[in-house]
Amino acid sequence: MKARTRWDAVCTVDDLVPESGIAVWTEDGPVAVFYLPHRLPALFAISHSDPFSGANVLARGITGDLKGEPVVASPLYKQHFSLRTGACLEDDTVRVKTYPVLVDGHKIRLAIPERQHRAVAA
Repeated sequence: MKARTRWDAVCTVDDLVPESGIAVWTEDGPVAVFYLPHRLPALFAISHSDPFSGANVLARGITGDLKGEPVVASPLYKQHFSLRTGACLEDDTVRVKTYPVLVDGHKIRLAIPERQHRAVAA
């Protein structure tokens, strides 16, 4: 059975800060949404959780560009994560989850996988 996805409104355009990220809460957990107006696409969304420390800090990382790849550097241990793929540039065995993101009027929406609820036999 294919997992279903829904587009949840997580913030508004006014909440975005150019060249940085904001943290939003979703049913899938905390997500970091980044707005890089000089790029196309300009919006990226990845897990807010740093896989090396377990702390929810990636939205507070420094954004940049490494060899044409949009990245965020974790504010704790400074690993760089691709904003397009979630891959860690320093350790190719580590990646963070990415989320499709779009602007819908004034709202920012993320594609969040719907949780599957199974019936429990009594």
